[in-house]
Amino acid sequence: MDALKYMLKTAGYEVTAATNGDQALRLLSNLDVDGVLLEYDLPDATGSAIRAEMKRIKPDVPVLLFAGIGSQTPFLLRFLDAYLQSPARVESDLRDLDGQ
Repeated sequence: MDALKYMLKTAGYEVTAATNGDQALRLLSNLDVDGVLLEYDLPDATGSAIRAEMKRIKPDVPVLLFAGIGSQTPFLLRFLDAYLQSPARVESDLRDLDGQ
């Protein structure tokens, strides 16, 4: 997580990190958030369950799945706004979402 936070901050993004789904939902509820990078395998829930709750809380905030999930990717993409395949592509993928 530290490497990803560093990369995003270096690219000019403000980053607030959560270590589990419950913490992420609390942060989303209490902060003004422009987007979410969501790991699929969380210690307390699946990314798809947390994503559903995030969309209930703030439906207009884009949720991007982060990390490799292999054969589940095509199925999960039906429920997510985007999928980041590797940290090396984070900056260009986020620029694409920003429309730049």
